[in-house]
Amino acid sequence: MPRRIESLLIDGPVGKLEALLEEPEDQSPNAAWLVCHPHPLHGGTMHNKVVYRIARGMRRAGAVVLRFNYRGVNRSEGKYDDGVGEIEDARAALEVLRSRYPELPFSLAGFSFGSRIILKLGCELADLSRLIAVGFPASYQDSRELGRCETPKVFILSRHDEFCPVPAMEAYFAALPGPKQLIWVEARDHFFTGALDEFEEEVFRVGSGVTVPPS
Repeated sequence: MPRRIESLLIDGPVGKLEALLEEPEDQSPNAAWLVCHPHPLHGGTMHNKVVYRIARGMRRAGAVVLRFNYRGVNRSEGKYDDGVGEIEDARAALEVLRSRYPELPFSLAGFSFGSRIILKLGCELADLSRLIAVGFPASYQDSRELGRCETPKVFILSRHDEFCPVPAMEAYFAALPGPKQLIWVEARDHFFTGALDEFEEEVFRVGSGVTVPPS
């Protein structure tokens, strides 16, 4: 049976949000993931190559994945809201995903700006399974207070990320409560250039149930 791929226009806080729902190719879903894209004012969409690799890695691990465009991006209505409204867009998308698959454990993943969105939203949710923050800009002053909750967190970064030098990320990570895991990928830049296959394999391993070590 061919896997389910469905284009959606879901109800968001200020209008319709464009979304894409994809099930795994060869099995019934065992988990549900919402994936958030990078900054909309810098070309970020749900079709970003890193976001696509997150989604594909999770599908390979057996998950159903919902990607969506924030307000004002492509077919999504509204306009950019400085990260505030985008959190509510993610919340609305998550409600749709959970209504479709109420029996599955749910988790959040996001790249760059999207990693900030999922850490803010995810730490508000008591029944969340995991958070995967990819390309998290830990060197930004206003990033340092994010993620301070006991939800299991996995951070995946390029070792040559121009927005997150290794010392800044290691200092941020050391101060976080657990459970937590930090994974470095030997890529050339923030977008995992030269190592997208290796990056996707790390996502697949996390999605397949790699144990997050205690803090």
